[in-house]
Amino acid sequence: MHNLARSCLSWQLKMSIRNKGLPWLSYNNHRLLQAQQTSQEQTTTLASANFSTWLPLRPYVKGNPTVTLKQVQHNSLSNISRTDVVRHSSNVPLTRERYQSHVKRGPFAVLSDLDISSFEKILPGRVVTDRDELLYSNTDWLKTVRGESRVLLKPKTTEEVSAIVKYCSDRNLAINPQGGNTGMVGGSVPVFDEVIISTQLMNKVISLDTVSGILVCQSGCILDNLYKHVEEHGLTMPVDLGARGSCHIGGNVATNAGGIHVLRYGSLHGSVLGIEAVLPDGQILDCLSTLRKDNTGYDLKQLFIGSEGTLGIITGVSILCPQQPQAVSVGYLACESFSQILEVFKACRAHLGEVLSAFEFMDSQSLALIKENMNIENPLPEYPFYVLVECSGSNGRHDEEKLMSLLQLVIDDNIAVDGTIATDLTKVKNIWRLREACPEALMFDGYCYKYDISLPLSVFYQLVEDMRARLKDRVIRVVAYGHVGDGNLHLNITAKEYNEETMALIEPFIYDWVAKYRGSVSAEHGLGFKKKNFIYHSKTPTAVALMALIKKTVDPKGIMNPYKLFPDELRT
Repeated sequence: MHNLARSCLSWQLKMSIRNKGLPWLSYNNHRLLQAQQTSQEQTTTLASANFSTWLPLRPYVKGNPTVTLKQVQHNSLSNISRTDVVRHSSNVPLTRERYQSHVKRGPFAVLSDLDISSFEKILPGRVVTDRDELLYSNTDWLKTVRGESRVLLKPKTTEEVSAIVKYCSDRNLAINPQGGNTGMVGGSVPVFDEVIISTQLMNKVISLDTVSGILVCQSGCILDNLYKHVEEHGLTMPVDLGARGSCHIGGNVATNAGGIHVLRYGSLHGSVLGIEAVLPDGQILDCLSTLRKDNTGYDLKQLFIGSEGTLGIITGVSILCPQQPQAVSVGYLACESFSQILEVFKACRAHLGEVLSAFEFMDSQSLALIKENMNIENPLPEYPFYVLVECSGSNGRHDEEKLMSLLQLVIDDNIAVDGTIATDLTKVKNIWRLREACPEALMFDGYCYKYDISLPLSVFYQLVEDMRARLKDRVIRVVAYGHVGDGNLHLNITAKEYNEETMALIEPFIYDWVAKYRGSVSAEHGLGFKKKNFIYHSKTPTAVALMALIKKTVDPKGIMNPYKLFPDELRT
């Protein structure tokens, strides 16, 4: 059959199935149905083989099916008790104990009752000293590091942040800025007893220019809330990640968060037009420009994008919002080798062009993970690799036809072995759930050794294979997924608990391997506390020395987010 005719027949079949209320079929199932002219009963059976428990089922914490990890993470007490949250975090070892061999408290003052009284005068009713509530803010999302801060401050304005920081500077009290506390490298929680300054209540949208698409807001705005706000005006946010329901835009900027749409919109270094920040001495830096062009000296905002709170606390952000796509289509493909994934990526860039907005991959271990730990089914049969391709544009029918044509092309050319397409919003979300559930599902295994790296695509998956061969049965699993579109691999190793011998097998091996191929030890999560001593695997001593000089100049007392980003010892 001619390719075009076969494509049209496939489309007719798919629309017929959709109209009858049956589940979606994979491309190979379409072709099988065409060839065998199966009965309606057979059709239903064949569809159910792939979609009998189609997504999403409610994620659960083992032992309590009503508790989701996000509820535990964000202390949402509507469905769980406060005791559940405390118990979940209190089991995490203190950072100073787990890393006692190479972490030492800096020469900072110790918080006193007089300090608490002074903070109460600045922030009446917004000074938290309750140990249970502090436990959440002291513990990272992955439950791998835990500090011992005695106070959590919740300012509402930049002026309040300024007053707090100035007081801390005068007293030489170390500060830990905190947004949504969704970081992966221990950068958002104290190492010792730093004063936590949360942007949680700094959640106001200041302005939105619907003509230029420029949004100005406080740094504590939750990313998903910003999505909802700008979508009312036909716009969207240029950054999207799995934690968007809880992460703050200020934290996104401070860590230069990447996410799934860097392929389409680029990084925040290009989208952020201006920032407002409080410097370590309490001064307010107002660079909250809404101009797309401003060539008057140093672009100071760039220093704060990716600075991880070490130069100051971002309090306001000006960001350029793209036009909201009118339609989104998602293709989900299966491949038998990673080299096939790269061929699919080349085909996508050639045939989808400007509508290609995301290109994600997952290995079979990732799908086994979400099946075992979250009861989420894979809509395709078992294969070594899977690809999620997203198209978004202004003409849904056009995008869908291009995606269907691509699916047929890559299967006919034996680049992919099976696939399915979704354009209905619910089914699009369900397919994305496969990818976005991976980080959450990892936590059920116990302890997760988590790595976020950039590598040339030619050696992208080789590291995963080398790590499996190195660790063998010492761990539960080695799982890989990530953003092929921008060369970002998420490599995760799970075990029942943290083990020094296992860590010694992983590090520095993994970072030496990345450095060998001129990759980056952190693609989008930052360095934080966990990766700071491996900065030289990606940056030269000259570059790190210049960064340290900037830090020393801006923060001479070193009070702003200490123990993060910079290595314990600088090389000369």
